[in-house]
Amino acid sequence: MNAPGNAAVARAAKPVRHFEMPRTFGGRLWFLRYTLGRRATQLSILIAFFGTAHWGWTVAGEPLLAGNLSAAKIAGAIPMADPFAVLQMLAARHWLATEVLVGAAVVLALYLVLGGRTFCGWVCPMSIVTDAAEWTRARLGLRADVLHVTPAARYVALALTLALSAAAGIAAFEWVSPIAMLHRELIFGAGLGLTAAVGVFAFDLAIVRRGWCGHVCPLGAFWALVGRAGQVAVKYDAASCTRCGDCVKACPEPRVLNFGTLAEAGRVPSGECLNCGKCIAVCPESSLRFGLRATGRIDEHI
Repeated sequence: MNAPGNAAVARAAKPVRHFEMPRTFGGRLWFLRYTLGRRATQLSILIAFFGTAHWGWTVAGEPLLAGNLSAAKIAGAIPMADPFAVLQMLAARHWLATEVLVGAAVVLALYLVLGGRTFCGWVCPMSIVTDAAEWTRARLGLRADVLHVTPAARYVALALTLALSAAAGIAAFEWVSPIAMLHRELIFGAGLGLTAAVGVFAFDLAIVRRGWCGHVCPLGAFWALVGRAGQVAVKYDAASCTRCGDCVKACPEPRVLNFGTLAEAGRVPSGECLNCGKCIAVCPESSLRFGLRATGRIDEHI
């Protein structure tokens, strides 16, 4: 990374450009590469769960992906469990099978590599709902929030979830989670998932912009804390950046894109980053790229 002083000189010498939507089909596909990748990942996971539950999909005679987002097993061999659900169960003083603990460790290790709130941006089906609400908001020209809710509220929700789990002896968030409800209804056709999805959509559309994912969800708060130690990050090149602000406008969590902090760290340092790639897609100077946290340069191949 260039020294901050040299970066400021280089930036002052460059004209400020803004992102322009490509006119060619190929250019637009390239612009949408991360969004399409996220949707493909989310839908592939849902289809794998659905196909296993309803069509009996197997690998080497074992179910392809059995279970749900709380606890699952791949090909009958690799256990996976939601670490936050496990944390709630432990707070509720429930004895858990070794396989569940191993599954939570597997998932935790995966996201410690991927970093940020990658689960929220690339796996959680509710992000499709909240993105749809944000798209609708933009088309309707809705800007003001009815309520002021600080993003820190989700950390309060996280603490309350664990406290309630301990007090009630149950995994508190699992009983009311719209994410779990939506997933169960999409996969198994049971529950109030679509009702929960409509509620989240209405909340994000009419009450608070990016309200559920950005301000309320305790699961998102959990992954934001874990994601601080992640190895994959959005790297930042201060010398090429003209600070046009297009990345901030595109980011679902714009407070993570503080240019001073970015220049100092050479990357987005916050675990609250979704690793969604929207900032990268709109950067006219290619100053943002996915790369490894440990490297001191932008990885041009990602």
